[in-house]
Amino acid sequence: METGSASPRHRTTPARHGTTLFAGLSLGTAAMMAVAACSSAVQSPAPHTVQSAEAPFAWFNAAAAPAGWKTMELPDGTGVLSVPPDASPAESDPGSVSATVSSSTGELRIYLNATPRQGSEALDNWNTFRLDHLADENSSSPSKIAERTGMAFRGGTGSCVEDSYVTHVGNNRYREIACLVAGSRGSSVLIVAAPADSWPLYGPVMEQAVDAYRAE
Repeated sequence: METGSASPRHRTTPARHGTTLFAGLSLGTAAMMAVAACSSAVQSPAPHTVQSAEAPFAWFNAAAAPAGWKTMELPDGTGVLSVPPDASPAESDPGSVSATVSSSTGELRIYLNATPRQGSEALDNWNTFRLDHLADENSSSPSKIAERTGMAFRGGTGSCVEDSYVTHVGNNRYREIACLVAGSRGSSVLIVAAPADSWPLYGPVMEQAVDAYRAE
């Protein structure tokens, strides 16, 4: 399933897991990326939890990416990110890989990122770690939708959380799936995100990206 084409002219980018922001980004973009700029958990009030009627991550089924998808390997060799054919590489922190799918007018549709494990995150604390991380000064109202541990990824084992949050700059609501995946060479973090109101349209593509993620 292709989702769009063309490089973005202007966009805001969802929270990632890296450590450095890049010069030349729009204020909204920088704010989005800064949500993930800290590599350790942030002390904050307990995030709100949204109850899901379905079994958590019932759709998950580790499998190779669909034909035509591209791969982006982490420089440290801990993981391989698969992205749709219409995704373009995006700026990311050193050691990380990112890609985006945008509309012809530059509006962000899908954001995909993989980053090596950097802090105290672990498979058994990942869901609280990620939501605490979102609840820093750059975003608010993190809401957990679903979580699951012991997921059999390609080449490793992972824990995932699905959540939503609102950015302080622009008051944009994003929805994401964030996973910590442990393989033989180490652990890495996978993040796939989209504007919350377009999740019904692009969610299946992001689920495919999670299914296809490979630990090394």
